[in-house]
This record gives sequence, C-alpha cells and structure tokens, in this order.
Amino acid sequence: MEPSAGLWAKIEQELDHKKEKKPLKLYLWMSVAAAILVVFGLGWLYAGRMQKGEMEIADVNAVYAKKEVQFAGLIIEKRDSLAIFASANPELYKKFTADLEKLDEEYERLKSELPASPNQTFVVKAMVKNREIQLQLLKQQLSIINQVDDYKKVNQI
Repeated sequence: MEPSAGLWAKIEQELDHKKEKKPLKLYLWMSVAAAILVVFGLGWLYAGRMQKGEMEIADVNAVYAKKEVQFAGLIIEKRDSLAIFASANPELYKKFTADLEKLDEEYERLKSELPASPNQTFVVKAMVKNREIQLQLLKQQLSIINQVDDYKKVNQI
C-alpha cells in the first residue's frame, strides 16, 4: 500500500495555508485603543488636579478623611447652635466667631500646603486635629453660653 500521488500535493497545499497570517480581529484593536484612552484620560485628570493644587484628605488617607468629615458635620451643627445665641449676646458671639475664624484660616493654609508637602500624612493629621480643636472650642463656647443663661435665670429670681 502506497499513498496516492495527490496526497503530497494536498499536504503541501495545507502547509501553505497554515503559513498565512490570520488578521487580528477589529474588536481586539478597539479594546486596546479604548483601554489606552481610559488610562491616558485618568492620568490627565489626576495631573490637572495636582497642578491646580486641589487635593483632598481622602487622596492621602481614607481613615483621616472619615474623621474629618465626621468633625466637619459636628462643627456645622455646633455653629448653627451658636448662631442662635448671636441675637441674645452679639459681643460674645463676635469673640467666639473670631476664634473660629482663626482656626478656619489655619485649616485653609494647611489645605493649600497639602499638595506640595513632602510629608502629606503629617499635614493631613494637622488638618484633622484642627477640626477636632474647632469642635472642642465650639463645645466649650456652647457650655459657656449655657452657664451664662443659667446664671441669668438664677439672678432674675
């Protein structure tokens, strides 16, 4: 039994077809192009934020960001309570708000230093500590207001 004469011709023909390169499918190229665009877009957005000096605490440390948000919410609540007192004693309210404005200015200074700081974690800790001090100051101020109100009530009798 010998192979037929046309068998070698068929084998050579199949080998020639296998040597041809298959073209890459269009969706593969589209996927690669889309991934590259997404990566460059995110890089461009991040670089733009860094150039503008916009940086959030969450960019440095998520745990401190949560604390800062918690303190900021409590500060707003306490400031609203303090504002109610403003009409009863405007002089004392001015003194209280002046102290808070100094702390706010310090917070904003720290926030502006954050993007360029070599030790961003230290600056973030200072920012959170500033918020904590603001909250403690507001609590003390509200406590003083309550003591003044109590004193006024006792002395009216």
